[in-house]
Amino acid sequence: MSLTYSHAHPEGSGTTEVVAVLIAITGDRARVLTVNNGKLLPNGPLMPLHRSLQAGVRQWVEEQTQQPLGYIEQLYTFVDTNRRNSEGHALVYVSYLGLVQETELHALESQAAWQDWYDYFPWENHLSGAPNAIDELIVPQLVLWAQSATEASERSRRQQRIELCWGVNVRASDEDNASNIGDADKDGGSDWVSEHALLRYEMLYEAGLLPESPAYQPNILPVNWPQAIGRPMYYDHRRVIATAISRLRAKIEYKPLIFGLVPNAFTLSQLQKSVEALSGVKLHKQNFRRLLEHQDLVEPTGQSSSASRGRPAKLYRFRYDIELQSLLMDSKLPKRK
Repeated sequence: MSLTYSHAHPEGSGTTEVVAVLIAITGDRARVLTVNNGKLLPNGPLMPLHRSLQAGVRQWVEEQTQQPLGYIEQLYTFVDTNRRNSEGHALVYVSYLGLVQETELHALESQAAWQDWYDYFPWENHLSGAPNAIDELIVPQLVLWAQSATEASERSRRQQRIELCWGVNVRASDEDNASNIGDADKDGGSDWVSEHALLRYEMLYEAGLLPESPAYQPNILPVNWPQAIGRPMYYDHRRVIATAISRLRAKIEYKPLIFGLVPNAFTLSQLQKSVEALSGVKLHKQNFRRLLEHQDLVEPTGQSSSASRGRPAKLYRFRYDIELQSLLMDSKLPKRK
């Protein structure tokens, strides 16, 4: 079967598929488990033999990747109107988010592989500062889209959305010429909000700036546009990952989900880099450690890392004896520098 970005569902009468977004942190990088050479997430139709949605997810993940599953939660359910079954019904996705420890994958027919999630969302990686492509390529194209609206109220609404989602001040109006479109003033714009990953993806999709979008017209875009918007995926699977990124970035501010992604013993530096890998922004070292100390989240193991260079760092573990939900309900992880 030859897949395209808006492919019809193969023969069958089912209307529901389960999709798994499995996240791991390896080498300080946030990674997502994929199949089909990175074009799909582990997925499959919900079958009568499955006792529950979770049972379906676990079966397809095991068959396609052999990756052991730990913590999973239902992520989002939506209708993919671009895909139909043999009876013409639109397909319903039920997606799940799983946090796992990355394992070595065997050679499978599904060609399962771990991928850096910023390969799919390069504009979300601000660990070395905001990517130049945001100001130089993405925002100008979004402003052109905003100005293409026929109603002034819709043009204004789109510009406001751009400012809120991308952390810029769009100085564009109907009188601007093309050379001035998309100028971004960081001092006058909104702050970059990491949790808005899904909103940013959906705006690019709506504007026809992603290959997954039916309105995509690559011939009218800059030649270096593919590098700015990352690797596309089949169906709506990249949107599913964007949903998972937004969910994780929001939840790590008030729930200790990060501890499902780090080893049992870790250094504080490793822990901070893992949080940064998920959030896409650098955190202030002293504020981060102050938060850990104040909330009493970790405790020393009494051992140190075997560092090849410099002084060995103390190893810590997560305190499982704490009532996590009540402890973190009113606190948040520190923001970027």
